[in-house]
Formats: sequence, C-alpha cells, structure tokens
Amino acid sequence: MNTERFMPPAQRGYWLCQAIGWSLYGVPRSYALALTGEISWLRATAAAMVVITFGIVFSHGLRLFMRRRGWRGMRLARRIPRIVAASVILATPPALVLASLGLAQSQSDPVPLGPPAWQSFMPSLIEVLNLSAVFLLWTGCYFGVLAVREHKSRALREAELARALQASELRLLKSQLNPHFLFNALNAVRALIADEPGRAQSAVTQLARTLRYTLSSGQDDLVTLAQELATVEDYLALEALRLGERLRIEVNVTSQARELRIPVMLLQILVENAIKHGIAELPEGGVLRMSAWIEDGTLLLEVENPRPEPHARGTPEGIGIANARKRLQLLFGAEATLELDLSHPARALARVSLPLSP
Repeated sequence: MNTERFMPPAQRGYWLCQAIGWSLYGVPRSYALALTGEISWLRATAAAMVVITFGIVFSHGLRLFMRRRGWRGMRLARRIPRIVAASVILATPPALVLASLGLAQSQSDPVPLGPPAWQSFMPSLIEVLNLSAVFLLWTGCYFGVLAVREHKSRALREAELARALQASELRLLKSQLNPHFLFNALNAVRALIADEPGRAQSAVTQLARTLRYTLSSGQDDLVTLAQELATVEDYLALEALRLGERLRIEVNVTSQARELRIPVMLLQILVENAIKHGIAELPEGGVLRMSAWIEDGTLLLEVENPRPEPHARGTPEGIGIANARKRLQLLFGAEATLELDLSHPARALARVSLPLSP
C-alpha cells in the first residue's frame, strides 16, 4: 500500500517527530523513578502514557490553534506572551494527572516546606513548570522549522524567478540581434539585384541559408563554433559581393575549438561589427582575422580588423556588442568575458574568453 497517497511525507515526518519527542521526554523520566523504587512499574507506565498522550494531543491542538489565529505572522512582542500563556494552560491538566499518580510527589523536595496545604500544592506546581518549559521548547522548535522551511521556499522561488528572468532576457536579446543581422544581409543582396542578377541569385541562396540558421537559432542558446563559422562564411560571401577586394579574410581556428559550444550569433555579431565600423569605412578595406584556440581550459576567440582613425570622442559600442556581452554573463557567468580593445588607433580587436563548460 502506498502511504504517500494518504499522508504526505512532510505530515508523516511531523507525526513521527511528535511520537519520538514526547516518548523521549515521558518514558525515561517515568521508568527511572520505577528503577529507584519511588513508584511502581504500573504507575510509571501510566505516567509515561499520560505524558505522551497529553503531549501529542495538546501540542497538535496548539499547532492548529496557532495556525487559525495567525500567530506565525505576528510580531514577537505579541506572539511570545501568547505562547507562554498557552504553555502554562496546556501543562496544567497533565501535571495534575501526574500528581495524582504520585509521579510529581516523588520529584518534590522531601523536606517539608511551609504549611501542609502548600506542601501538597508544591509538587503539582513544579510539574506545571516542567511541562510548561517542554511546551515552550516544542513551540520554539515548531516556529524554527517553519522559519527554515519558509527560507528554503523563498530561496527556491527566487531561484525559479531568476531562471525565468534569465530565459526572458535571453529571448529579448536574441530578438534584438536577429533584425540587426537581417537588415545588413538584405542590404547586401539589394545592391546586386539591378547590376548583377546572376550573382544576386547566388546571394539569395546564401541568404536563405543564413535565414534558416537565424530562425532555428532562436530555439537554442548555444551552438558549436563550426556551425557559427558556416553561417559567418555565408554572411562574408554576401558582404564580399558588396565590398569586393576591399574585404580580405583570414581564418585560424583549431579543430578542437570548432567542436566547442558558444552563444548563438556571437561570432556573427563580432564579424558584423568589424565590417560595419572598420573595413566598410576604409576606402582600401582591410583584412578580417578570425582566430580561436584552447588555452588553460578556456576557449579564446578573437576577431581583428583595421579601422579608421578614431574621432575625439572615441568609438562607441553598438547594441550588438552590448547584447553579446550580456548573453555571455547570463549563460557562462562572471568567468566569461568579451573585451573590445581599441587601444591601437588603426586596429580593433574583439576578444572573447569562455570556460570550456557553461
């Protein structure tokens, strides 16, 4: 029989702790007195049953009462007096029963204190105080468990929210990347249609492949560097139709690096940025260098290009570079970096550093 169908694991754990906890309090103290001969074994058994039964029933009733009255949400200044009062009230009935069984009498001071009436009341008062302390301890443990459970639940909700926000932000960043890429590619094809229709047809085929990759990449966050290179080659072929001999390409990518996974459209954005802000702005063009290798457990990816003399205010970063850096942080954490080195006046170097596993 599947017990989880009738009682959840958390509830089973609660009742198990109740039974074990009250048994550890009631059984040893009762049978210890029986072993010393202060009470009979029958009275010891009865006393243990009183402690266990009253403890479980009263503490569970207190739990239900506190939940209905909303004690959990109260400030400590209001909650503590209520807990103390409830502990004393709940401890009184079992203390009186234990006194009638002679268990409380055996724990009292054998030396007469005060008048006879006080001597008969003293054992019951001591037992009330003892049981009140136990109920206070039980209540403290109960609220402590609730606090730990609430902290874990809050941490889980925050983690789930962070994952949801991360996924949403990645989708937003990729939705910003794709129109930027398509706009540049369509411009390259449009420039060929009127003057060179044959080459334009080849360009449309290359553009179709890049469109297929772009649309399918929306489902994935990571692709192999080899997949990214294939799309970049199609894009560069389109740009070569527009720039002609002004665009020269050098590729130095190791075979091991080709198999590693990088954020989708990462290399594409770096290449677009190198052409738009560098080679396309130079009348003589220049060499676009793409390099990738593994060093000390890290994938290093570089895109280098010449650029025109910088203006006085410097060269601002485009939305593509900013988005690429943000996606790196979301997917790989602080260990991944994207740096745009503009220290050389005639050269730009985009350098990416990725750990081997995200």
